[in-house]
Amino acid sequence: MTDDDADFPPGDGPTSGISVTLTAGTLQAIRERVGKRGVSAYLEKAAQRQIERDNLDELIADFDKVHGPADPEAVAAKRARLTGGATNAGAAA
Repeated sequence: MTDDDADFPPGDGPTSGISVTLTAGTLQAIRERVGKRGVSAYLEKAAQRQIERDNLDELIADFDKVHGPADPEAVAAKRARLTGGATNAGAAA
C-alpha cells in the first residue's frame, strides 16, 4: 500500500510536495507574515482550517434539513449571552 492509498486525516501522514499557484499579492502577504521558509506550514494550517469550516458547513446543512434553519432572534440572544453583549436580532448569524 502506498501513501496515496492510505487514509490520513487532515494534518496527519507524511508530507508531499505539490505545485500551488497564488496571486502575487497573496503570496507577498503570506511571506510578510511568516517569511520565505514558513509558506508551506502557513498554507498547511490554512488548508486545515478550511477543511474544518467545510465540514462544519456540511453539518449545519444536514442539521437544517432535519430541523429547519435556526431562529435568528434565538441565535442573537445566545450570542449575546456568550459574549456579554446586547442582543442584536437584526445581525447575521
